[in-house]
Amino acid sequence: MGFRAAGKSSTGNSILDREEFDLKTSAQCVRRHGEVADRHITVIEAPGWWRNYTAEISRELLKQEILLSVSLCPPGPHAVLLIIPVDKIFKEIQRKALQGYLDLLGERVWSHTIVLFTHGDSLFDTSIEQHIESEGQDLQWLLDKCGNRYHVLNNQNRSDHTQIKELLEKIEETVAQNNDCYFEIDRKILQEIKEKRRAEEERAEERMKRMKIQREDIRSQMSDGQHLSELRIVLMGHRAAGKSSAGNIILGREEFNLKRSAQCVRRHGEVADRHITVIEAPGWWMNYSVEVSSELLKQEILLSMSLCSPGPHAVLLIIRVDTRFKEIHRKAVQGHLDLLGERVWSHTIVLFTCGDSLLYTSIEQHIESEGQDLQWLLDKCGNRYHVLNNQNRSDHTQIKELLEKIEETVVQNNGCHFEIDRTILQEIKERRRAEEERAEERMKRMQKQRDDIRSQMSE
Repeated sequence: MGFRAAGKSSTGNSILDREEFDLKTSAQCVRRHGEVADRHITVIEAPGWWRNYTAEISRELLKQEILLSVSLCPPGPHAVLLIIPVDKIFKEIQRKALQGYLDLLGERVWSHTIVLFTHGDSLFDTSIEQHIESEGQDLQWLLDKCGNRYHVLNNQNRSDHTQIKELLEKIEETVAQNNDCYFEIDRKILQEIKEKRRAEEERAEERMKRMKIQREDIRSQMSDGQHLSELRIVLMGHRAAGKSSAGNIILGREEFNLKRSAQCVRRHGEVADRHITVIEAPGWWMNYSVEVSSELLKQEILLSMSLCSPGPHAVLLIIRVDTRFKEIHRKAVQGHLDLLGERVWSHTIVLFTCGDSLLYTSIEQHIESEGQDLQWLLDKCGNRYHVLNNQNRSDHTQIKELLEKIEETVVQNNGCHFEIDRTILQEIKERRRAEEERAEERMKRMQKQRDDIRSQMSE
């Protein structure tokens, strides 16, 4: 166990002395076997969490996999190796993260846990004990929690079999400390997880079927090979959701600056024989309701609709798949979109970013596992959704399919784009003009005040 890129796969390969684990990240547990030092070894690699993400904000599927990992070597593991790279700093945020994930398994797991330090070659002549003491109280707390059980692997010296032989001996000593018992999770918890997973998979399949039937019905109403020559899109979502990246992927080039902007940004391009206009609206803070957002932000969200006259064909609501989507996030999304009126929901498509983190998990399974808030959002948007793999920008089929889904959304809306009430827009524009005039007047007063004071100082 450990966070992403801690060295779990490399460790598994070192233990089994061959390339059994793929170094690419996996969203599911991976089990491998081998004969090592006259022992039959079973190694389970649990998927890793983001280094600074606590269990509370991580996806439900990840937490389920961590719980299920201990059931893949029945009757249970003799040891849990908690992988910590020695060349990365270990602070309170990392300690809280791993504590939360291991606590999912119950308090008894700590008595079966050994801290396995990877990248031991980076220590050079420094002892691991000196490293532990110099890192501070968080790493020291972890070692104390694990009963001072630890080992170091030099990943660059795989030919040194003594380090694996010693690790296996330490695992046997851990078993002896636990009265010759392996670690076993409460079977009731495991049963609940498995039943929940089955139900989620069934609902995921049902959601995918509904989406396919819905798309087929719409496509049957459309002429073969015909598409709109122009598409107007508005990107919305919280800060750091991936709006700018999504805009760049859609247009096929770096048009949007990844730095945050307080104003709407408009860009154009030719994509798949269509003229595309993309508006990026500024994002809200992820956990902030619309009531605590600034007036300027709310004005920009409203004005974003007027920057692609006569109005957008679709609003793409950007949601990351690598973090939890809870009630607080649903309320924030709902509040900010409701500024535009109820009709906006019939023009909205949920666009999931960071799709590469799903790996072999379907987006439908992710939706069903995340719970009622994300499911409410998909239902509110008429079950319209799409996934972008940010790491595979060369895959143009994902954008082609997205544009087709936007066209299908237009058909669902009887060929109409979304248009906000012009009275509201006019009020916003007049209010903005008055604010800008007052702002300029305030700046002039401040400047004159400063000039008067400086003239008195020079006399």
